[in-house]
Amino acid sequence: MRIKLPKSSQNMISLVGVTIAIISFFMIVFLFAISQLFLTKGNYLGLVIYIILPMFMVMGLFLIPIGMYRKRGAMKRTGETLEEWPVIDLNNKRYRNAFLIFSVVTAILLFASALGSYQAFHYTESVEFCGTVCHTVMEPEHTAFQNSPHARVACVECHVGSGVDWYAKSKLSGLRQVIAVIFNTYETPIPTPIRNLRPARETCEECHWPQKFYTNSLVHERHYLRDENNTQWDIHLSMKTGGGLKSKALKEGIHWHINPDVKMEYIPGDNPSEEIPWVRYTNRKTGEAHVYTTDYNPLEEGDVSEADIRLMDCMDCHNRPSHNYLPPSAFVDNAMAKGEIPTDLPGIKKLALDILEFEFPTLDSAETGIRQAIFEFYEEEYEEIFEEDKDKIEVAVAGLLQNYSLNIFPEMKVSWQVHTNNIGHMEFNGCFRCHNGEMVSDEDREISKDCNLCHTIQAQGSPGEMEAALFGDALVFNHPGDDDWEDGYCTDCHTGLNP
Repeated sequence: MRIKLPKSSQNMISLVGVTIAIISFFMIVFLFAISQLFLTKGNYLGLVIYIILPMFMVMGLFLIPIGMYRKRGAMKRTGETLEEWPVIDLNNKRYRNAFLIFSVVTAILLFASALGSYQAFHYTESVEFCGTVCHTVMEPEHTAFQNSPHARVACVECHVGSGVDWYAKSKLSGLRQVIAVIFNTYETPIPTPIRNLRPARETCEECHWPQKFYTNSLVHERHYLRDENNTQWDIHLSMKTGGGLKSKALKEGIHWHINPDVKMEYIPGDNPSEEIPWVRYTNRKTGEAHVYTTDYNPLEEGDVSEADIRLMDCMDCHNRPSHNYLPPSAFVDNAMAKGEIPTDLPGIKKLALDILEFEFPTLDSAETGIRQAIFEFYEEEYEEIFEEDKDKIEVAVAGLLQNYSLNIFPEMKVSWQVHTNNIGHMEFNGCFRCHNGEMVSDEDREISKDCNLCHTIQAQGSPGEMEAALFGDALVFNHPGDDDWEDGYCTDCHTGLNP
């Protein structure tokens, strides 16, 4: 059967459209087959298969009627006879065969479009799409995410959650971000939209059940001092996550703050990561309420009435659950504890932190600078080690570089200094934003600064000299080399570059 195409289709625009559509379709089929048969994956393969090539195919299909419309217009202007619209008569074998061919091709195209749309949807929801397509921009967040407790949870589970409204918001926001990347107008570092976050009860609590945070948990931390021997200092903490007994659930402990019978509200200051000037506690059962403020940063009644009062939830403390950038003092300790940096290299802890006080402009310059500084130090100060144990120095260099690259990203200006972590109170005030001993209610109730509210020390000290508490008791914190730690905040000294 010979199929005769209308004369209006014989134009360059339609021909180009057909060519683009056919080539795009077969490239989609080919690349899809390759990805499925050989399990080939790449940062941009999904982007090409499910988004870029379909866009070209659709563009080609649109060019066909556009060309035909322009051709008909040209034929009308020159007085040529225009084809009449065909009368479809399925009793006519010619029309019937054409109709069957058209129906089969249309069905195949619709099926392919549905499959492609489905795959495109899932691809845009994937970790690969979120973290690697805009490689330079998202590299810090993607790297930190891969080394987080949530590494097997898809980005959209937390950043979008369920529901059409938030899905639509995320796609609109994503479009704005794509435009910013294309035109290079994005900020460095990328700011965290704290005020626009979806409530934790709609994301975190899809997996984490607040009412089931039970009992205490034991935390063992290992630190190394900045002395020549890199003296090991261990501390064992009993963290009061929930009540000491399962039956008490959230009536005591850290997660008391999200007890369903308690309503905790606050007004964030100019920098909510560092200061909170107003807190209100409400007992949902009895209606008892107390407002806590500070003398050094008071709010007027008008300020309170106009303020955006925030209901406290998980993210107010767990604000970096998947994208936490460790400070040098922490990641160097971790690397030494894991053996990635030899602990028997004299003064390596102090040396590493001294080197990292310098802000390198790029990762390449960091690699060069760190290597040079470490080798020069041991060549000048420990000539015997430099001559006889270079392999150990190489291990230290590699370990420090590896951990640096996981936590500091010079090109995007990302580090622990720009993304506050509110868990704890070492490098950032975290708990001390409220638990500072200075927030008092009109009834003289105080938000206590007592360390034992959240944890008790079970053991502390260096190996062979450990001090341990009797069962049920707690030790008073022994700060290595400092007896005045109670007079201020940890952040007065611990900047991330101090032990």
